[in-house]
Amino acid sequence: MQRRKLSEQEIESHLAELKGWEVVESKLKKRFSFPNFRESLSFVNKVGEIAEEMAHHPDIFFGWGYAEFFITTHSEGGLTQLDFALAKEIDKIAT
Repeated sequence: MQRRKLSEQEIESHLAELKGWEVVESKLKKRFSFPNFRESLSFVNKVGEIAEEMAHHPDIFFGWGYAEFFITTHSEGGLTQLDFALAKEIDKIAT
């Protein structure tokens, strides 16, 4: 998958394919809610497995009842197709 920094137009096009994600400071961001800490942790661990498989790691913040993800391609200084692919994989396990 390409790690070329996307244009603003390309970002908007890819963002339209996602539900609940937003762009904040050149990063994809989404917050997920859970009924307790255990489920937040479980979800984060599942995302960690996917991130390892893809060799692409989001910044993750989580605690009781939530998990928040920030995704960007640091080496390119912004968003790439790989970021959107990871966001789609995260959404798949959230449903």
